[in-house]
Amino acid sequence: MNENASQVVEFEDIEAARRRLDDESVVKRTPVERSTSLDEVTGGEVYLKMEHLQWTGSFKPRGAYNKIKRCVERGDVERVVAASAGNHAQGVALAATKLGVESTVVMPRPAPQTKVDATRDYGAKVELVGQNFQEAMAHARTLVADEGVEFVHAYDDPDIVAGQGTLGVEMYEDLPSVDTVVVPIGGGGLISGIATAFAELSPETRIVGVQARDAATVSDSLDKGAPVTLDSVDTIADGIATGGVSELTLSLIDEHVDEIVTVTDGEIARAVLFLLERAKQVVEGAGAASVAAVTNGALDVEGETVMPLLCGGNLDMTMLQTVLVHALTDREQLLRLRVRIDDQPGKMGEISGTIADHNANIRTVRHDRSAPELDVGEAHLVFHIETSGAGHARNIIRSIRDLGYEVRHVNA
Repeated sequence: MNENASQVVEFEDIEAARRRLDDESVVKRTPVERSTSLDEVTGGEVYLKMEHLQWTGSFKPRGAYNKIKRCVERGDVERVVAASAGNHAQGVALAATKLGVESTVVMPRPAPQTKVDATRDYGAKVELVGQNFQEAMAHARTLVADEGVEFVHAYDDPDIVAGQGTLGVEMYEDLPSVDTVVVPIGGGGLISGIATAFAELSPETRIVGVQARDAATVSDSLDKGAPVTLDSVDTIADGIATGGVSELTLSLIDEHVDEIVTVTDGEIARAVLFLLERAKQVVEGAGAASVAAVTNGALDVEGETVMPLLCGGNLDMTMLQTVLVHALTDREQLLRLRVRIDDQPGKMGEISGTIADHNANIRTVRHDRSAPELDVGEAHLVFHIETSGAGHARNIIRSIRDLGYEVRHVNA
């Protein structure tokens, strides 16, 4: 068994971590805002804990600073090493720099460039190794053989868990009457710390963990009684794409967490867009997973006071574009139609005019004359159209069919 699994994280450890987090340029208190839009969707009272506004854009400095400061107090560290897909990397870099310690962070090669650049800007040496978190972790482990070098794990460390638990105390102080707290899960350090804090301060509060469906391991791990690790993960929520939990975090989840739910990438994308439009907040996929959980129907919070945690806001602009295209396509505000025509002059103009009559904008249109189902002299026109939503899209399709054309919605 991992040696950390036998160590108990108690509320006293979280209180000690709070005393260490005495530098407001590393960890600040983040706001809570009521979301009446989410009230309407869920039937509850929804308060968003906006930890994505933390320094470095996530909760990670809490655990990293607690861990590294403890090492500094013992006088046995000159350099720290970490592996991360991005948010832990920035937390370690900031904490180490503030404490006068050198840091090396190993990140997967596909890590968002904005997170790589930010980690370097916070003072760390960055090495890009491997295609995923596990491969980056394996390399990072090889860098800690020298004396005075400490490995700072993203979640499998009692000091990390205790540091993240300070957020749980803050959430309780923000809203003591909260019925349900919703927390995204990657490796489990965040929810382990938060759940431990609530177990002491408000044991009646329901703690719900959320995983991306294609990176989910917790339910299976609980069923088997041991951590399950995925060989690969596939999710837009890179901040929770660890592909596994540890024995330490699994034991704390088993003891203190009430429920685990999963969300799809489509639901996460819709939550990112919802937060942009309704809450005016830029939140990454991992941070939006908690909102996805209360809007997808899997988690019933009707009549409750609920606090989804927005744990990260480091949304890469390329990923933002991907998320927006997915979400807008899902809402049929981006519509791709394939219309079968006789390949004759005037057909494109007739169909384009009908689309214009509905005040929809054609972004692109192309001819396809090589599809096997086409007869000689036929073609497909593929239109990429901007609409105001599903009703608008249906009206456009109906009007094109009324002209006698075969038309298919081909976004899928």
